[in-house]
Amino acid sequence: MTSDTSPSLADALAAGTVVLDGGMSNQLESAGHDLSDELWSARLLAERPEAITEAHLAYFRAGASVAITASYQATFEGFAKRGIDHEEAARLLALSVELARTAARQAADEGSARPLWVAASVGPYGAMLADGSEYRGRYGLSVAELESFHRPRIEVLAAAAPDVLALETVPDTDEATALLRAVRGLGVPAWLSYSVDGRRTRAGQPLEEAFALAADADEVVAVGVNCCAPTDVEPAVEIAARVTGKPVVVYPNSGEGWDARARAWKGDTTFSTEQVKAWRDAGARLIGGCCRVGPEAIGAIARALAA
Repeated sequence: MTSDTSPSLADALAAGTVVLDGGMSNQLESAGHDLSDELWSARLLAERPEAITEAHLAYFRAGASVAITASYQATFEGFAKRGIDHEEAARLLALSVELARTAARQAADEGSARPLWVAASVGPYGAMLADGSEYRGRYGLSVAELESFHRPRIEVLAAAAPDVLALETVPDTDEATALLRAVRGLGVPAWLSYSVDGRRTRAGQPLEEAFALAADADEVVAVGVNCCAPTDVEPAVEIAARVTGKPVVVYPNSGEGWDARARAWKGDTTFSTEQVKAWRDAGARLIGGCCRVGPEAIGAIARALAA
């Protein structure tokens, strides 16, 4: 667990590679929890918070050093649809950070001597819509409207004192611009991670343009990609490192594809730990997995990077 004597995540990335966790939903579903709900794993913040702590702990035990909170799909608007008022929604957002902290304390009590960090997940606007639009972007909203959507929950998450804010699965440059504005001045570092298709964002912008937005943002300690095909990672790492000069974060999916209509994953797994060293050699410093990547795969990543 991080303490006053532990390095910051930024310092750790400057010194070497750090292992991220895997998919929260993957681990929760493996434990038997039904996530077929618009709130996805965020529903368990209210109904089964101990399950979220156990999921985080499974990844820490596997070798992850960073836990990404269960707040990806947690928004004031999304909770309101379920009859959860603003005050309770704020409590649940803050709870997502505390549950990850609890898991870190438990891992330390079990003997984990490495620093453990908590990343507060900030998912895209499309995640709240729960219709797959986070894989398309271009919602028809202005940058100012997107900033107004993101800022209130980012402020709540920042106040809960995570080590870093994970601005993740961002599909386009408008939303990236809004998120970067929303984190300005909060005093909490952030990483910016796009969901991509080849060398472009999901909305079709060149990655050079997308990563450049974060190049001069002091709050941003890493840039990269997540929730994408493993084959998209290595080219993106090279572009991110070249354009920004910052450490690169990567956590792709298993390689299967999400069918929004069927709300199911389809296709074959192509994620392989053999790729991990190539990502590191290309400039990746914060490496893990996203959807359908569980503790076993994270353990393999940790071992590959330590070898």
